[in-house]
Amino acid sequence: MYIQLGETIIQVFGVLLLAPLVAGIYENVKAKTEFRKGPSIFQPYYDLAKYLKKEKTSTENTRLLYSWSPLIVFGILFSISFVIPVIIPVPTPFAPMVDFLGGAMLFSLASVILILGALDSRSNLASMGASRSASFSALAEPTLILVLFSVAIESGTNNPYITASLVSLNAPLYLSLTHILSSVAFFMIFIFETGKLPVESSGLSEMGMIDEGRIYEYGGRNLFFLKYASWIKQFLLGSVLLNIFIFPWFMQTGITGSILDIPIMLGKWLVLIVIIVFIEQILAKVRLFKIADFLAISFILAILALILFKLGGTII
Repeated sequence: MYIQLGETIIQVFGVLLLAPLVAGIYENVKAKTEFRKGPSIFQPYYDLAKYLKKEKTSTENTRLLYSWSPLIVFGILFSISFVIPVIIPVPTPFAPMVDFLGGAMLFSLASVILILGALDSRSNLASMGASRSASFSALAEPTLILVLFSVAIESGTNNPYITASLVSLNAPLYLSLTHILSSVAFFMIFIFETGKLPVESSGLSEMGMIDEGRIYEYGGRNLFFLKYASWIKQFLLGSVLLNIFIFPWFMQTGITGSILDIPIMLGKWLVLIVIIVFIEQILAKVRLFKIADFLAISFILAILALILFKLGGTII
């Protein structure tokens, strides 16, 4: 019990430590591919410290949800790090509380609260970002649930830790078309959910704002929680992609093994970052309304993965 508790503490600490670092490495590598110097890999930590020192800002005529949504969103995403295999490969004491579908529902809940908080700000720009996010999430969130459901039924369990162990030890399961299609669909959802899909007029341009639009009216400590939550979400989704779908090996157990898992996960993330940056550089920017087509493809792949499993889970 004490070993499990120690492993859990190491995993949670690892998530808090690596989530901003991964974001900083990504921005630095992306800048290098564009022949720019780029920010330091530690820039996200500096930004968090800056936000934490500033006072909270608030728009006029807001209600309670606007004020509390940053802390609620951060709390939901932070709690997920206690129950899914993002650094350690063995179940934590809290793992029985949430299965695959429960984890997907928590991700969806955080998105819904963030959208409601943006609408509650009474800002036209934030409302625009929230409405766009809600429109695209209508395809993204069901796809995420379908992908995790397909992996659960092919492994015969809805426990993500057991699934990760089975996939890493069972080559036919790892090479099945069901698993491959699920991995591709999840990767596409990961690109969208973390804002890595190259969109025309992205960033702070009004015509392309989605993620930034939802948090446009926040500042100070509220922005600290929202930025940290977005990096934690990125790290959690990416780690699930790595540890369950595409690279489920090399994870260690025990207290010492859990400590070693932190640099191992960082190494896995470096590979994933290179892949993402490469895809961003070779793909032309898509128009905003084409995001729905991108998400529809991922949804179809998830459905096809379930159909193939029902037909027998063809092996390559």
